[in-house]
Amino acid sequence: MTAPTAPAPRRAALTFIFVTVLLDMLAVGMILPVLPKILEGFMGSTARASVVYGLFSTVYALLQFFCSPLLGSLSDRFGRRPVVLLSNFGLGLDYVLMALAPSMSWLFVGRIIAGICAASISTASAYIADVTPPEKRAASFGMLGAAFGVGFVLGPWLGGELGDLSPRLPFWVSAALSLANGLYGLFILPESLPPERRKAFDWRRANPVGALKLLRSNREVLGLSGVHFLYNLAHVALPSVFVLYGGFRFGWDARTVGRTLGCVGICSALVQAVLMRPLVKRLGERRALLLGLAFGSVGFTIYGLASTGPQFWLGIPVMALWGLFGPASQGMMSSRISPSEQGQLQGALSSIMGIAGMIGPTLFTQTFAYFIGPRLDWNLPGAPFLLAAGLLVLALGLAGRATRPAREAVDVPAPAPTA
Repeated sequence: MTAPTAPAPRRAALTFIFVTVLLDMLAVGMILPVLPKILEGFMGSTARASVVYGLFSTVYALLQFFCSPLLGSLSDRFGRRPVVLLSNFGLGLDYVLMALAPSMSWLFVGRIIAGICAASISTASAYIADVTPPEKRAASFGMLGAAFGVGFVLGPWLGGELGDLSPRLPFWVSAALSLANGLYGLFILPESLPPERRKAFDWRRANPVGALKLLRSNREVLGLSGVHFLYNLAHVALPSVFVLYGGFRFGWDARTVGRTLGCVGICSALVQAVLMRPLVKRLGERRALLLGLAFGSVGFTIYGLASTGPQFWLGIPVMALWGLFGPASQGMMSSRISPSEQGQLQGALSSIMGIAGMIGPTLFTQTFAYFIGPRLDWNLPGAPFLLAAGLLVLALGLAGRATRPAREAVDVPAPAPTA
């Protein structure tokens, strides 16, 4: 009689978490093309809807900031499986609430609940750290990024198609997918954290300040956490203003917006699933990280300066190579943190993402509103994307400094021979 080998359970567990994140992101992506339009209907103007949408996004990120370390600590105490399942069922019921929301206030309540439930993404990352050897985590994080990309391939496209029929229909379909996802996990998803490896719940680790202290334990991790913040801050530009920008700049309807976001997702998924592994193997994590930031800056510049839809679309494959940054940086940071602190690391990174998510929506929507508003005699609707490009240039400089070897060889002229 032979014992089962370890790789098969590990592959099965990674497949489970991949499907879980995929369905989560599919549901989230489906409402992207329609939520700003619903707010625009309540507010009566694009500029006012942009400001309110920024507030919605800020509150969503604020709750992720506070709840990600909390849910991470709860998963350390009770296991990853119950946290992931409760999140799925919570999101499903929340989408029902938003589908029925008769006013902007009810939509606001829905975004609050969504922010709490979506904070479990850090638990999914901790799940990967539980079941993946350290030397393979970069590739596994790349797979998680591919799940995000595939979700945004289908999500916005389906949301645009369904939103063209009814603005509330994507919420109903998202609710069905999230609830189905919860049922899938209830019967299929195994627990990744055995009882002997669990920790007692501690409020000192369950708050954002306590979680962020871990990042100061290593010079390179501290520097990369700053890059991670700038990366996430720039990343907020696209979901914050893209729907309103596409309608204002190019006259796109929900279907065109959804299809464009779908193309963004396809290119991103290809980079994560196909190009990530060979490029990191050939270039190394540091060069892949820097290259990703450089392509992201160029892509945002193309977005910001595009005067026609086709010009904007030319920037999509360039921007997709920005996806090299995430898995490479995760791999570098994960390898410099002990195995017992992987969950805390993911919670800290989620808190950084939450901080960026609190600042970014207001920053970019206010920038968009200002540059299309009546205060100026000329309009620059691409200003938020140009601002994001500048942030990535700053991140590129910081990343180069943070990941530079502690001692680099410096060419010093040899002393002249003495007589």
